[in-house]
Amino acid sequence: MRNTIISDFDSTFVFIVGCSVFLLLGITFAMVYLVYKYHSKRHPKAEKIHGNTTLEITWTVLPTILCLIMFFYGYVGFKNMRDVPPDAYNIKVAGKMWKWDFEYPNKKKSDTMYVPVGKPIKMLITSLDVNHSFFIPALRVKEDAIPGRENWLWFDPVQEGVYHIACAEYCGLNHSYMSAVMKVIPQDKFDEWVNKIEPTKVPVASTPGGKDSLSTGMNGADSNKIKMTPVDTGKTSGKDVKKDSVKSGEVKKDTLKKEVKK
Repeated sequence: MRNTIISDFDSTFVFIVGCSVFLLLGITFAMVYLVYKYHSKRHPKAEKIHGNTTLEITWTVLPTILCLIMFFYGYVGFKNMRDVPPDAYNIKVAGKMWKWDFEYPNKKKSDTMYVPVGKPIKMLITSLDVNHSFFIPALRVKEDAIPGRENWLWFDPVQEGVYHIACAEYCGLNHSYMSAVMKVIPQDKFDEWVNKIEPTKVPVASTPGGKDSLSTGMNGADSNKIKMTPVDTGKTSGKDVKKDSVKSGEVKKDTLKKEVKK
């Protein structure tokens, strides 16, 4: 049975830490022992120390073997991380300041990633602006998101639950807030979610003030009714002109009557 990325990563990490602790304790013990044995109180007169072929071979061969074992563990884990199973389910993820967007094979999009438990997942990773890094700490996987390039990684979600997704590359002011959630759910629930047709959202026309242009205003008044304020243009209104014209007509009639009498 194929090992999971988590088991390979953890076993390599434990082995390297174990070797480091062993070397730390061994070297520390040797230093303390030599300080105690060759202290000036016990050896007031310095002695010339000759080489020890056995010791020199030991401290050369032993670290070499340890490094080769570390390399072997690391290579096996890396090979598993880059060998994607043929039945992996592809999900696209795009990083942008400052969020992750996910797209599924049927073109469905979301900002929360849903995956079926026990199904290998291949992430196709890109960026829309600057460099990011797609990181799922609990699954031990991380890959850079680079503009104009598509990187990838894969993982095997073997346990249901909610997992944190972070950006591991400093990408700007709100880098620390660039996070998302991955939900590992049973296959049947995943199929139901991914094939569910989301209701189409109809855009609502709005006024520049952000209110619906068809909505009513304050106290139930129609917002389409505009209160007109008279503006003094300095010109005589039509009503005044009409009155003036009538008056001038009456003046003309009086003038004609006077001329006829004369």
